[in-house]
Amino acid sequence: MAELQFDQINIVVADVIGATTFLKALGADVDEMAGEWAEWAPHHVGFATAPGFGADIDSPAYAAHWGGLPRDFAGVVVNLRAEDRDQVDATYERALELGGRPLRAPYDAFWGARYAVVTGPGPLAVGIMSPADQAARGTPPAVSDFAEPPMP
Repeated sequence: MAELQFDQINIVVADVIGATTFLKALGADVDEMAGEWAEWAPHHVGFATAPGFGADIDSPAYAAHWGGLPRDFAGVVVNLRAEDRDQVDATYERALELGGRPLRAPYDAFWGARYAVVTGPGPLAVGIMSPADQAARGTPPAVSDFAEPPMP
């Protein structure tokens, strides 16, 4: 089996707007959500990072959707990049054999990747993701599907 690569972190916080505003005031390069993605700002904001690595801030409601995380989850999800869709499934099964707990069984995510989430010791939340395939993209969920974020 090919080696997995550290690919992205998702930082899940109750107040996405407050956290991003604070980081921007400190000088962090936070991507502005524009066009069709502007409405996602209360639930999902990306960061400019080194090439080949990503970082996002997500609301618990959005993380519950993509990761099967509890709606009160706040923390970090470390995402590992698999070589292909089959490796996502195999790595998920291996994680369970090692005592990991399933949060989200492998599925074809709307952004075109195969994705799964497990927890391991620590507790450590780990996402396992294949490269995105444009042919496998689906319709993203409506932002209105998520609870309103708490006001600061």
